[in-house]
Amino acid sequence: MSMKITFPGGLAVNAEVKGFTVKTDQRTDHGGGGTAPEPFDLFLASLGTCAGFYALRFCQQREIPTSGLGLTLTPVRDPEGKRVELVRLDVELPAGFPEKYRDAILRSVDQCAVKRHIMEPPRFEVVETVGV
Repeated sequence: MSMKITFPGGLAVNAEVKGFTVKTDQRTDHGGGGTAPEPFDLFLASLGTCAGFYALRFCQQREIPTSGLGLTLTPVRDPEGKRVELVRLDVELPAGFPEKYRDAILRSVDQCAVKRHIMEPPRFEVVETVGV
């Protein structure tokens, strides 16, 4: 699978993937149009939605009602505000969530595939190609 990256105008950058267009832009105070999330926001969203998927499937597989289930992702930045030094995931359990599964759902959320790729990152290779 390859993603085609396109530049629709201004500072917007899109990714075409599996028939979908993932749109990004920069904030207006950074010179962008503010029309879409910034790429780093999508990175954090991919962590949160991946972790959320693991929580959702955990409950569905055990027939635990998911009404009230949620996650809050909080990035904690270094003192200079330049890098995220901690990503905190708060798992909000539904009322009546079985006590016997409390530790297990946290372990499940911790298995998020996006997080695992950060913990054991792939190699990156940047090469040039000449347009046709």
